[in-house]
Amino acid sequence: MSIYDEIIWNPREIEQESMRQVKALLAGTHFTPGEGAVVSRLVHTSGDPDLAGQVRFHQRAVAAGREALRRGAHIYTDVTMLTAGINGNRLAQLGGEIHCAVHQPEVAQEAKERGITRSAVAMEKFGNRLRDQVVAIGNAPTALFTLLQMMDQGLKPALVVGMPVGFVGAARSKELLLEREVPYITLLGTRGGSPLAAATINALLYME
Repeated sequence: MSIYDEIIWNPREIEQESMRQVKALLAGTHFTPGEGAVVSRLVHTSGDPDLAGQVRFHQRAVAAGREALRRGAHIYTDVTMLTAGINGNRLAQLGGEIHCAVHQPEVAQEAKERGITRSAVAMEKFGNRLRDQVVAIGNAPTALFTLLQMMDQGLKPALVVGMPVGFVGAARSKELLLEREVPYITLLGTRGGSPLAAATINALLYME
């Protein structure tokens, strides 16, 4: 018998076994069922059970996100990698679309002229289109800082998934998000990234 005969090859079985192990690892944590579904996806995506202790939810985050997506809310992102990870077919079934402006020529030109990131300019360009929609940030702290400034001026998204990654600004931007009353899901510290932000959105999309 080959050692490869012990490998699980079927993708459905791999998924089921992975989630079984994640469920066991999260036993004893105190999340609501909806929050638990999000955290399970984050742990599954990252392969890091310790991530569960770093996730923070606004008390209305899951309900607000589900409600927004089911009424056809659009999702606005900071980078194209995040758009690739979101289940666009499921979102389209609900009436929503994914938007990312970071590669628009005018965004790149303005960012160069102002000496700031394209993600920050792109978030500004979305403007009031973000009102009552879902914003997912999985890379650039400057995009989240820009969104926070817009929120300070009265903008209110339906949900902010704030998971920028890195050592310059990421942790601070998420600390500031925690102070807001807008529904949010975030991850403390320097960790984050587009796969985790996409996993969060997908968890909400898959909920019944």
